[in-house]
Amino acid sequence: MLAITYGKTADSRAAWPGLSVLMILLLVLSGPVFAQSAPRQRESINSGWRFTLGDPVGETAELRYDVRPAYDDAGDGKEADARPEEAAKVRRDGSGVLKPWILPTANPFIKDPAKRHVAPEGNPGGDVAYVQPGFDDSGWTLVDLPHDWAIAGPFLAQGPYGGMGRLKSWGVGWYRRAIDIPASDKGKSIFLDVDGAMSYATVWLNGQIVGGWPYGYNSWRVDLTKHIVPGGRNVLAIRLDNPPASARWYPGGGLYRDIWLTKAQPVRVAQWGSAVTTHDVSAAFATVKVALAIDNAGSEGASVSAVTEIFALDASGKRKGRAVARIDHAPGEAPAGGSVRLQGDAVVRQPQLWGPPPTQSPHLYLAVSTIRHGGRVSDVYETRFGIRDVRFDPTQGLVVNGERLRIQGVNNHHDLGALGAAFNRRAAQRQLEILRDMGVNAIRMSHNPPAPGLLDLTDAMGFLVMDEVFDSWELKKTPLDFHLIFPEWREADLRSMIRRDRNHPSVILWSVGNEVGEQYSGEAGASLTRELVMIAKDEDPSRLTTLAMNFAKADMPMPREAEVISLNYQGAGIRGIIGQYPAFHAAFPDKVILSSESASALSSRGEYLFPVAGAISGPVRPYSGGDPVTHQVSAYEMHAADFGSSPDRVFASDDQHPYVAGEFVWTGFDYLGEPTPYYTSRSSYSGIIDLAGFPKDRFWLYQARWRPDLKFAHILPHWTWPGREGQVTPVHVFSSADEAELFVNGVSQGKIKKRDYEYRFRWDYVTYAPGEVRVETWKQGKPWAQASVATTGAAAALALKPDRAVIAGDGQDLSFVTLSVVDAKGAMVRPAKDPVRFSIEGPGEIVATDNGDPTDMTAFPSHQRQAFNGLALVIVRGLPGQSGRVTVRAEADGLAPASAVITVQKP
Repeated sequence: MLAITYGKTADSRAAWPGLSVLMILLLVLSGPVFAQSAPRQRESINSGWRFTLGDPVGETAELRYDVRPAYDDAGDGKEADARPEEAAKVRRDGSGVLKPWILPTANPFIKDPAKRHVAPEGNPGGDVAYVQPGFDDSGWTLVDLPHDWAIAGPFLAQGPYGGMGRLKSWGVGWYRRAIDIPASDKGKSIFLDVDGAMSYATVWLNGQIVGGWPYGYNSWRVDLTKHIVPGGRNVLAIRLDNPPASARWYPGGGLYRDIWLTKAQPVRVAQWGSAVTTHDVSAAFATVKVALAIDNAGSEGASVSAVTEIFALDASGKRKGRAVARIDHAPGEAPAGGSVRLQGDAVVRQPQLWGPPPTQSPHLYLAVSTIRHGGRVSDVYETRFGIRDVRFDPTQGLVVNGERLRIQGVNNHHDLGALGAAFNRRAAQRQLEILRDMGVNAIRMSHNPPAPGLLDLTDAMGFLVMDEVFDSWELKKTPLDFHLIFPEWREADLRSMIRRDRNHPSVILWSVGNEVGEQYSGEAGASLTRELVMIAKDEDPSRLTTLAMNFAKADMPMPREAEVISLNYQGAGIRGIIGQYPAFHAAFPDKVILSSESASALSSRGEYLFPVAGAISGPVRPYSGGDPVTHQVSAYEMHAADFGSSPDRVFASDDQHPYVAGEFVWTGFDYLGEPTPYYTSRSSYSGIIDLAGFPKDRFWLYQARWRPDLKFAHILPHWTWPGREGQVTPVHVFSSADEAELFVNGVSQGKIKKRDYEYRFRWDYVTYAPGEVRVETWKQGKPWAQASVATTGAAAALALKPDRAVIAGDGQDLSFVTLSVVDAKGAMVRPAKDPVRFSIEGPGEIVATDNGDPTDMTAFPSHQRQAFNGLALVIVRGLPGQSGRVTVRAEADGLAPASAVITVQKP
């Protein structure tokens, strides 16, 4: 059982609003040093970077993090559940590499002082031209962050690159930027905070190496203080070295998440140094505990005190009224160069609880901690959190605030389709909105720490999260993946993820690994699992831990170490092995069981292949679910990866084992890379929603399952099949109804009542004739919903519809504009694949286009895109600092053009 609450920890972006009137008065009276500026400043430095690919000629060897093993061509088409392999043996003597200077960046996350690292003398890379403050980088490309250097393409049509998305993400990239440090900042501690850099980052400031971080998905910090010149010119140089064959999917490349400059007084809250938990949660009250880690960078010990005020937040994230509680922390002594932990608690009465919609609301709170040293305020630190009670029960599954909730989750990789790995808040929000409409209440971050902004969204929108750190441990899945650095970095990577994310109320589970090869290594693998679980529990004793297992069985050592049993595909059966739920439930009756990956069904939106198999689930094979010529997979939604199952089969398995807490489907959205079963393609086929964000038919099968009170019926396929007259064309209907009757041109095809463990209506012997297909449905004997599809005319025109007609001109906000090909009556022509040309006028730009076709190798920035089964997408961004009307136009030969207007407002 588990009862916890968490929220977001963030450095205050505007510290003064966090102060009470009394505290402001004390600040003013305390003297000019702190009264003139906020004690903590956090500034975005996303704009104005210069970027180039490649090292200066002849200087690559000196700049490598470590010696990497040689490898043969990694190839394509390796099964996603293939057994990981032993690491290659490499001779390393520690010379000629940057690793000894990078490892000390991990020290704040290494518990045992004896294991922390000391940087050698010297300044490797200091003679390289690109790190010199005076280097002329005016010929480099000017970019704003987040930036993914690979997403613009072109796609690599030839070679074994399908697994990584056919985009050249590997290689070396350099970023440079001057930062403004006024003379008034003298005496402050100044940090560079990186939300994510892909990968093997090394940072120089004013020509001096200051640290880095190899794992591309973690957030990290380097201390710039020693080499800062207040009032002078300060230049950052960041080198990334993204390996080839480093991932099973598209990793992206570059500074692909936000970058911050943090300024603080010597005595301040440590990085992610606030931990908020709540206890004894009820409708009447909740106890809020706040623990603060206070660092002292001064040369003398410091007596430190703290007060935390707790405020309720409204739906927009603003404070509501006065503080609802106050914590006076017990004071402490922070030694010079050391830290101290201050704790305290208070009761919040009639708390507004955080919980997932639709039955609960994601209420949030803000803890404002004011740190005092020497009679003055030295820091103000803000922590967002939520008050909630989360319990895991072996028979009921997940219980949130006393309500049993079935996990209706999806897995998502980190790319945002045509935008690549570069994080964009609006793009991520759009994905979550589409998933919520389907009935999703949970996200598994597969298989790495997410962007912090994504967790801000899951907090605000009320999604449950499984936060995951590693896809591999010491055994490799690709030749140059994380296994190369796992032995030295696992503790720091795990601790830093948990410390960063522990206050997010959306996070309910820590996952320490996915399908790791150590499943096969018996007690050795169990021992490593135990070590990681212990680290996680040390950082956050209030959450449970898990790891996703696709091989380990109930009688093996590894599952004993997991607090929650997470199974990939084994519940419904994997590769002919019968479902493992009963065996795990019998072996671990006191543990919760869930499916961390389910289904892995495959399809291409709108591609219906014939003949249609009679089986409920089967693998994709040539002309049985898959077309070996077009490389499309049938949208009848009955085929899956060899190790997976159709949704119907998974639903039946879940219903037969009600103690299972729920599932995370593989996957919510298609993603770049891993295009099983056709590795000549650019993107996956497993998404319920395609890469452009258009739902596949499977969307409505899950909606019927996860939103059973929603009255609808969805018919597939479309009914425009010239040349199929007189041929068998099966019709399936997705609905939460329990009875349905189908009519083709008014003639009944029969009435069907669902039997146990059936989740779709299917009429497998319908003969195609142009006209109309209509379905009537009933639930518990009462009329439920009706739907129809009709044969459309020839393509006659284009139509454009923005998802948002008003956006901010901040250079980040987006409008996703859907293009439809329609006939003379305005009905969408679903088989249409017309080439379309896009253009734009006004204070905006076209960022990318897409169509959801996994085989389309047109570069994403192209303003020309072929419609795929009636649809295409154009993504529009307002120009920063500008406002006005933007007109998007679409044209195609022989079709009436279309336009849409978007208003760009000043932010």
